[in-house]
Amino acid sequence: MPRLLGIDIPADKRTDVSLRYLYGIGPALAREICDRAKIRPDMPARELSDDELARIANLLDNDYVVEGQLRRTIQQNIQRLKDIGSFRGTRHRKSLPVRGQRTRTNARTRKGPKKTVAGKKGVKDLR
Repeated sequence: MPRLLGIDIPADKRTDVSLRYLYGIGPALAREICDRAKIRPDMPARELSDDELARIANLLDNDYVVEGQLRRTIQQNIQRLKDIGSFRGTRHRKSLPVRGQRTRTNARTRKGPKKTVAGKKGVKDLR
C-alpha cells in the first residue's frame, strides 16, 4: 500500500482516485497532479514506482496545501474569526450554522441531538 504524506492510499484503485484520499485533493486536482507528475491516472496505485511516488510527494510539498497544513490553516482562520468577535466567529463558538441557514427547524448536525425542555403548565393549573 503506497504512502503519501503519512497517509496510506488504496493500492487497488486508480491513481487519480487514490490521490483523493488525501485531505484537500478532489477529482480535478488529482488529475492535475497526475498530469504534472507525468503519471498515467488510470494506472493502479500499487504499480507506482518509488520515483513516481517521490515526484508526487515533492509536487504536493512544494505547490499545494494539503493534509495537516490545510487543516491547520482552516483552524487558524476559524480561531481568527472567533478572536475578532465577528458574527461568523460567534456562530462557530456557539456551534450554530455559520452561513445563514435556519435554526428553528433543522440544523441538527450542528446543534446535536434534541435537548428536551420541561413542558409549560396549563392555564387550568394556575387557578
